[in-house]
Amino acid sequence: MANYRYGEYDGGPDPLATPYDVRGALDDMGDDILGGGTPAEALRDLLRRGWQNRRGLDDLLRRVRERSRELRSRGRLDGMLEQARALLDTAIGQERAELFPDPSDDARLREADLDALPDDTSRAIRQLADYDWRSQAARETFDKLRDLLRREVLDSQFRGMKEALENPDPAAMQRVKDMLADLRTMLDADTRGEHTQEDFERFMGEYGDMFPENPQNLEELVDSLVRRMMAAERLLNSLSDEQREELANLMAQALEDAGLAAEMAALGDSLRARRPELGAPQRGVRMSGEDPLGLGDATSAVSDLADLAELESALGQDYAGANLDDVDEEAVRRAFGRQAVDDLEALRRIERELQRQGYLTNNGGNLELTPKAVRRIGDTALRRVFAGLENGTRSGDHDLHDAGQAGDLTGATREWEFGDEQPIDVPRTVRSALLRSIGQGGLPPATPRGAAEGRRGRVKLSPRDFQVAETERRNSAAVSLLVDLSYSMALRGTWAAAKQTALALHALLRSKYPQDAIQVVGFSNYARELRETELAGLGWDMVQGTNLHHALMLAGRHLDRHPEHEPVVLIVTDGEPTAHLQRDGRPWFDWPPAPETLELTLAEVDKMTRRHAALNIFMLAEDDRLSAFVDNVARRNGGRVLRAAPEHLGEYVVNDFLRTRGARRQR
Repeated sequence: MANYRYGEYDGGPDPLATPYDVRGALDDMGDDILGGGTPAEALRDLLRRGWQNRRGLDDLLRRVRERSRELRSRGRLDGMLEQARALLDTAIGQERAELFPDPSDDARLREADLDALPDDTSRAIRQLADYDWRSQAARETFDKLRDLLRREVLDSQFRGMKEALENPDPAAMQRVKDMLADLRTMLDADTRGEHTQEDFERFMGEYGDMFPENPQNLEELVDSLVRRMMAAERLLNSLSDEQREELANLMAQALEDAGLAAEMAALGDSLRARRPELGAPQRGVRMSGEDPLGLGDATSAVSDLADLAELESALGQDYAGANLDDVDEEAVRRAFGRQAVDDLEALRRIERELQRQGYLTNNGGNLELTPKAVRRIGDTALRRVFAGLENGTRSGDHDLHDAGQAGDLTGATREWEFGDEQPIDVPRTVRSALLRSIGQGGLPPATPRGAAEGRRGRVKLSPRDFQVAETERRNSAAVSLLVDLSYSMALRGTWAAAKQTALALHALLRSKYPQDAIQVVGFSNYARELRETELAGLGWDMVQGTNLHHALMLAGRHLDRHPEHEPVVLIVTDGEPTAHLQRDGRPWFDWPPAPETLELTLAEVDKMTRRHAALNIFMLAEDDRLSAFVDNVARRNGGRVLRAAPEHLGEYVVNDFLRTRGARRQR
């Protein structure tokens, strides 16, 4: 008998988990897209705002800038120099107080040596290294100064070293030397390819208290050391030339006194060999605080400021090829903790899932909406349009109930007539035959073979028994929507309304009139047919020219490809024609419009009239020249001119389409 054990599934993502729902994120993006934005802009704005109670990039940016201001106001970077000079002056003062009462020549010679000390703190400390202090208090102050320098200099290289050396014990300093030697040995072994994770864990087991960042492997340890060294260089570059020289000498003196100069130089060489960025010049930073900072604290502040500067750039996403993967997750964790990392990962997941679930696609670096996403956004646009329609304007189906199998079933049936094409309602047809047979004296008797097989008499059908299911059939239409993409549409703020209208009309025909053939043509200096997936990501063209001539040519070809369909042509524009297509295929622009432009455009209008296609023009601007042109078109073609406010354009276009679509034209 087989035995079974049940436990938590650990073979990867839960195959039964509910799929991550990013439709709400797409709807949020749709608001920006319907407002005239591109998919890339809409996604960027969504990530900036955040989603589902997760902080967005703007909130993280705000926190980065607040943290930077806080760090800059913490204190002065030259505080180490001030502290060292203060302790040195205290020691010298204590020594002078001890020498003053002594009338001996030795006391006067010592005072002369103190008077001759250089102003440079590092050089003064070097000269006093072998001085035989008379004052015990002065000796203790000078020893305190040297201990402070050792701790601060080491803390500037290894974060947290100051606490490890708080007790001036020779054994503690020896442990630091041993750590540096073991660290170099580990780096050399890694260079030879002999380093293992076990070696690193043994190292951290012995010296882990000196590395509060708690690195998990050698590379993370190297990262922290390199970041610290670069911060120390930034600190020096933030000082004046005199301060820089003095502090560098102090640091070198402290390392020499501690017997660590050679080890630290060798470690620096090893790190530079692994990380070439250490050789690049580091830019200084500005601090605005008043309190002096110790060298270790100043280095930490400079390191944190450098991390925050990189975070600000990555979170801004304002450079070419920007991606959320550019954001250093570890830097986010160091600055703001685990919650901020989780918020960042949630934003990354939105972008991944939108692509994985088939809403977005990356085409050569360009973010594009898929047909699945466009359909959803188009449905949103259509709902907005219908929400604005007045009661009674949603009619216009123009259904016919007398022919055709392509429509929806109404639920009613009737007797079949010659020429009907509706589907046969089989149950009602058989029922009609049974009732007729019973009314004529019952069913025929069963045959011996049929009786043996348990079958009764067969039902015979006559033509009058057949029942057909009534269906709705809508007239098919060939719809061409011509949308002005010229620069003036953006200047007047009408482009977003035109884009939303195109999406709404496309969604209406796809869902309610699938038998219709729709074409959307965008025109500026020239015209082009737009696919469904292009509509949502479409932007206006920053060019001059309103080439209605070319747009009408494309619309005419669309109507000619569907001669059995009812022609519907809708034009959305904010200006008169100012461009036409020349014989060589190049556009010609002129303002005021050239006579040839108007003649060619009106010639296409006349062709539309001969096709029995009325041109309904939606004007988005009050312009005398445009009004004169469209009035001329209306007289020649018989179409209508509608002056539409941009915020109601979608309602006007859809309502007009529903009103006129099913009307049959007298040919």
